[in-house]
Amino acid sequence: MKKRKVFSLLLAGALTVAMGTSVFASTEDEIAYAQAEKQAAEADLAQTQENISSLEGKKQELENYLAELNAQYDELTESVAQLGIEAAEKEEELKQVKQELKKAKKAAKKQYEAMKIRIVYMYENSGGSVLEKLLSSESIADFLNQIEYFSQISKYDRDMLKKYEEIRQSIKEQQQQIKQESEEINELLSQRAAKKQEVQAMAESTSGSISSYVSQISASEAEASALLAQIDSADNSIVALMQQAEEEQAAAEAAAAAEEEQAEEDYGYDPETDTTESSSSSTSSDIIVEEEAPEDYYGGVEEVEESTEDYGSSEDSSAETSSDSGQGTYLGNFTLTGYCNCAQCCGTAGNATASGVMPTAGHTVAMSGVPFGTQLLINGTVYTVEDLGTPYGHVDIYFDNHSDALNFGLQYADVYQLS
Repeated sequence: MKKRKVFSLLLAGALTVAMGTSVFASTEDEIAYAQAEKQAAEADLAQTQENISSLEGKKQELENYLAELNAQYDELTESVAQLGIEAAEKEEELKQVKQELKKAKKAAKKQYEAMKIRIVYMYENSGGSVLEKLLSSESIADFLNQIEYFSQISKYDRDMLKKYEEIRQSIKEQQQQIKQESEEINELLSQRAAKKQEVQAMAESTSGSISSYVSQISASEAEASALLAQIDSADNSIVALMQQAEEEQAAAEAAAAAEEEQAEEDYGYDPETDTTESSSSSTSSDIIVEEEAPEDYYGGVEEVEESTEDYGSSEDSSAETSSDSGQGTYLGNFTLTGYCNCAQCCGTAGNATASGVMPTAGHTVAMSGVPFGTQLLINGTVYTVEDLGTPYGHVDIYFDNHSDALNFGLQYADVYQLS
């Protein structure tokens, strides 16, 4: 019965460990799924932040263009106002010229009528003809005086008519010039007013585009906030699942130990009465009870017994290694993850560690529960605790870039404290 009891104990322990491993593997799958979700959210966040940056750039371009349009609109408004003043002044000037022309025409007409009256008076109401007037002169001097008199009257009338005609022509030319200037001002005023309306329409359209970009940016920022919350939630889930995995592993090991102990009690195993061929100094965990059985009945479990002996030797070797003072103080089998100094890992990029120094790849790790400057030996590499962010038992190893940190994934390793 010796080999049968050994086989029973091994079988019970194997089943217990297998059940614990299955549960642990399920938790590992959940961790992997949470990490995949986090990576997807980080990729979406990066794309969303890129979209926000692009939208901000386009919005800034439109705002600059709108500022130019507003300046142009103000300039056109001022120009239209000035042209309006000039047009009003020309209209008033044209009105005055028309009045002057009207007066000149009236004066010329009056002079012309007076001249006609004088001519009629001289030639019809003088009591005789001009020739008779001249012949009736008492002397040559009187005759010449009469001729000079008629000549002076005619010259005066001609000069006055010429003067009024020149005034009328000058006023008419001035009127034409003012009218032309007024038409030019009104044409320019019409063009500026049309341009002003065009610029106003462009400004309104640009303002609408800016409002659209503002709405898109707000929506993208809300999406980015949601993704950040999703990433934080994934981080919390990953930490919780890691702790759960550690607890499940510890529970599985404890259950296996309890099952083995119970099996020993059930079969009455007593180390003091063990008479197996094993050396009394052996630290093997194989459980062998001194009872005989036919060899051909249990011959099939010989390999199991040998396997358990090898396993026990391996455990002894591990125990001897962990106690080696050259490796420092053994802290335990800790969870290992990676992080970098980017905004996705730390909220903002380029920050110093909690200890005040800049992190260095292959040197800096984060873990609470030990003082800054504590040196840890992990997988043959010596790291220094310079940052916080993870609980005791969870070491976060610093990497230079986010890709290396993600590729590191989730690992477990024995950790030794050197200082």
